[in-house]
Amino acid sequence: MRIQRRQRRVRFMAALAILSLVAACASRPAWEPDQHIVRSGETLYSIAWRYDKNPADVARWNRLGSGSLIYPGQVILLSPPAGGVSQPAQTTQRRSTKPLPKIPAQAPPPWAWPTKGRINVAFGGKPGTGTGVLINGRIGQPIQAAASGRVVYAGSGLIGYGQLIIIKHNDTYLSAYGYNASLLVKEGDKIRKGQRIATMGEGPERKARLHFEIRRNGNPVNPQQYLPAR
Repeated sequence: MRIQRRQRRVRFMAALAILSLVAACASRPAWEPDQHIVRSGETLYSIAWRYDKNPADVARWNRLGSGSLIYPGQVILLSPPAGGVSQPAQTTQRRSTKPLPKIPAQAPPPWAWPTKGRINVAFGGKPGTGTGVLINGRIGQPIQAAASGRVVYAGSGLIGYGQLIIIKHNDTYLSAYGYNASLLVKEGDKIRKGQRIATMGEGPERKARLHFEIRRNGNPVNPQQYLPAR
């Protein structure tokens, strides 16, 4: 009997060790690749958003111009090419050896709140992606553009955002609106500040919420630094 208890204790301690190892592995930061192979339905902006990159930088690194001419199977660099020369793997086109141009920073647009309601989860908080704020509301509540710009993404292909809209305001600033119930605009649409672009849907914990995000040069920033007081 004593031997059986000892054996059970050994198995229990072994199981604890395995669980600790799994937890440690899960807590490590995800490995970030230096290339991405374009899948059907992806855009330059959705790829850049996924990796927290500046779309303008990704376009420059790959000499894509506006970035509108990407295609499934294309290899996209996610970091600056060595020596400033873009040479993605398996490309057959001859690339220019001219230095990549620098993009000057642009001023933020005048921002407005994208919907009514209080911020329930602050920037960096959970639940949610932590890259924006969660604003409480009700299902179907109007969502408006926080500033004028152009829709560069509208869809549900980015995990963790539900139905998402990304608006480009200039070469420095983007804004995003996630967890929508319905999208009222499409990619390429020009949007004015305050225009209704979506309706609120369910976010984390099955609560009616809007995920609102502002990115400066591809990096998430606290929207409360830009939104007017109310």
